[in-house]
Amino acid sequence: MGGLSNLKSKLLVEQTQEQIFQYILNTPLDIGTKLPNEFELGERFGVGRSTVREAVKLLVSRGILEVKQGSGTYVVGITPIDMDPLGLRAVEDKMALALDLVNVRMILEPGIAEMAALNATDEDIEKLTYLCDLVEQKIEYGDTYIQDDIAFHTCVAECSKNKVVEQLIPIIDTAVLMFVNVTHKKLTKETIMTHRAVVDAIAEHDPVGAKSAMTMHMTFNRNMIKQLMREENRADD
Repeated sequence: MGGLSNLKSKLLVEQTQEQIFQYILNTPLDIGTKLPNEFELGERFGVGRSTVREAVKLLVSRGILEVKQGSGTYVVGITPIDMDPLGLRAVEDKMALALDLVNVRMILEPGIAEMAALNATDEDIEKLTYLCDLVEQKIEYGDTYIQDDIAFHTCVAECSKNKVVEQLIPIIDTAVLMFVNVTHKKLTKETIMTHRAVVDAIAEHDPVGAKSAMTMHMTFNRNMIKQLMREENRADD
């Protein structure tokens, strides 16, 4: 009985950790921002202070939070250490980094989508369709969809059946997370349209269609980052 209780407690802590992380991303809370205290977070997420405390410890270990004794808990990163295989979280200019990442995605992901169209199984296509539907539903209801967006792009890579591409998945995941962080969900309509086009082409085993649909998806992303960079530069002038 004690083992089951401990498992439930662990799962609750992990769920609360994810809720706090999504709260940081969606508010959004900038690096250096102080989090609400344990009581307020507990009220927000419907858990006790001890659960919040353990969830915060997990986020500290992932490089998202820092606890300053006598002062409070602060946001120190938005890319978890375990989702940063290239050590890019230390780069200060996040917008320039997002552009560099999307440029790499422009090189990689259209080709990956092309391979996916050639090699995806019926089971792969069913999973990809489910994830596409899930992202669309969450966008329409205004829910958080970052993890589902990451899962979608991961699934496209898995559909390629290429062992080297599988090793690139953490880099793609980091890039998706970074893009959503800096754009704050400004491309929802375009995301729905281009995700669906990618899925349809892969389902039809149309490599040219899949490649062009993913290129369109990346182009929307890149153009948005360039627009945000121009706005930043105008604000600094």
